Amino acid sequence: MTTETFEFQVEARQLLQLMIHSVYSNKDVFLRELVSNASDALDKLRLEKLRDDSLDADVSDLHIELDVDKEARTLTVRDNGIGMSYDEVGQLIGTIANSGTASFLEELREAKDAAGAEGLIGQFGVGFYSGFMAADEVTLVTRRAGESQGTRWTSRGEATYTLERVDDAPQGTSVTLHLKPADPENQLHDYTSEWTIREIVKRYSDFITWPIRMVPEAGDGEGAPEPETLNSMKALWARSRDEVSDDEYHELYKHISHDWREPLETIRLQAEGTFEYQALLFVPSHAPHDLFTRDFKRGVQLYVKRVFIMDDCEALLPPYLRFVKGVVDAQDLSLNVSREILQQDRHIRMMQRRLTKKVLSTVKEFMAKDADRYGTFWREFGTALKEGLVTDSDNRDAILAVSSFATTHSEDEPTTLARYVERMKDGQDAIWFITGESRQSIENSPHMEAFRDKGIEVLLLTDAVDEVWVDAVGEYEGKKLRSVAKGEIDLDAEDEEKAGEEREKQAEEYAGLLGWMREQLDEDIKEVRLSTRLTVSPACIVSDAHDLTPALENMYRAMGQEVPRTKRILELNPGHPLVKGLHQAYQASEDRAELTESAELLHTLAVLAEGGQPKDPARFVKLVADRLERTL
Repeated sequence: MTTETFEFQVEARQLLQLMIHSVYSNKDVFLRELVSNASDALDKLRLEKLRDDSLDADVSDLHIELDVDKEARTLTVRDNGIGMSYDEVGQLIGTIANSGTASFLEELREAKDAAGAEGLIGQFGVGFYSGFMAADEVTLVTRRAGESQGTRWTSRGEATYTLERVDDAPQGTSVTLHLKPADPENQLHDYTSEWTIREIVKRYSDFITWPIRMVPEAGDGEGAPEPETLNSMKALWARSRDEVSDDEYHELYKHISHDWREPLETIRLQAEGTFEYQALLFVPSHAPHDLFTRDFKRGVQLYVKRVFIMDDCEALLPPYLRFVKGVVDAQDLSLNVSREILQQDRHIRMMQRRLTKKVLSTVKEFMAKDADRYGTFWREFGTALKEGLVTDSDNRDAILAVSSFATTHSEDEPTTLARYVERMKDGQDAIWFITGESRQSIENSPHMEAFRDKGIEVLLLTDAVDEVWVDAVGEYEGKKLRSVAKGEIDLDAEDEEKAGEEREKQAEEYAGLLGWMREQLDEDIKEVRLSTRLTVSPACIVSDAHDLTPALENMYRAMGQEVPRTKRILELNPGHPLVKGLHQAYQASEDRAELTESAELLHTLAVLAEGGQPKDPARFVKLVADRLERTL
């Protein structure tokens, strides 16, 4: 057969060099990774056979086999699972095309400790390459179930790899590691040692549902020893809590999530009665790097009577809990259940409701009993959880109860809506908030001036989803959620009559200027009015109470939805010297050509103050330069 030689991608070569020179202190993880990959291949074959009876594949004895050759110093991890075709080997192994290598390398550089770096192996799907930590050369031989021809892949982890078609490959995949010499000082153990292999399998892979077999070393007696199963294969979710250690739970989590950090919490759930199921869920301690990407794989593993059905069953948890990992084992579903059937299944919907409430109640317990764990959870997953305020009206109150938000009340401590309401001033009838890109930018916003002067607390919302959920929720305990940047605002409730009289007088005095500016800025604004929210800045831009904010308009456009451009309102501060001067100039002269430029500059300054962009940056710069020149 013809052997072809290919070059690795640049980033793939960088990754392999990291593996070879081992940035990881624990070299044992390579065996955990290869066994995990073999287990996945067996799951996929059994599922494929269920879906297609005509598939020419032997599923009578699915297993993983570990084979040691002390003389040749090789270790082979072999499975009789789904295998790979020639093209799949090139795509999935040779080029690391689907491994997110660039992101992996970037996060690896940023990993603060060895444990964090180690966790990145499985998280980015590059576990196969960890074999180069222990081997000078890796040979992979595979044949996809149902095909007649196999493929051999070989590399020394340098610049190239070879691909070759072979005729005598058995079904499944075998990975042979040509082992490096043992180096105890660098924690590179002797992986031809039976004791070492037993210990690694017991520590990492005891719970895997397929038998992991190895032929033990021959003793002094006659006859070749029989293969021995190294793992217990016990379903942890089916065992009582006192039979399972936290370490066992954590290893199961690491296996199914590919996150090698310990989870933040383990959640057990057992339902009995008309519809029985068992669930073992895990709340991670860190958000995965791709949590907010479209390709993020969400969902938990679904089993039926301890038979694996699918890896990422999205129907069991809502999208805003997509970070939760785990296993659900149902007793009364069909073994050949499809994703389409799951979406419509009444029992699945019941399970989703129960699992969702259990996760939310766990977060509530964090909040009540463990501030540190709650803080970790909210920092990592709060943004995702808030999506549920928009999409899950049934659990909206429960989500609000465990949500916390940055606030002007404290620079460090977030607040709940319940605590905000407790601190509200007498006569305050709204929960005030402001949205923006960062705390610093919105705290310095002109919209905040009157609130700051009067000591009124404002929620500081900086996540994109905040633009949406505040409208979806609307109110909390009878108090409306109101934006400080929308609608007319009256904070002078104490002396309302006097304040009203003063504003009427100012409005009458400035009526001519306001109407003239409205005409000059007609393309950009729908109204010019005097402001009650400004105390320092000359002007600000606000939206009508029911208009979309600019950020929300941009969000809809980014999703491909056409949204008509909304004109906004320009508010002027009648107490500011610039506005007073503009008013005097308007009254004193009928030649208002230069005054038109001043009005345009004032509007653009208001746009900039809220983080927007000038409509015509070049013109804005020219106007400012001309004005500066006249002052020199």
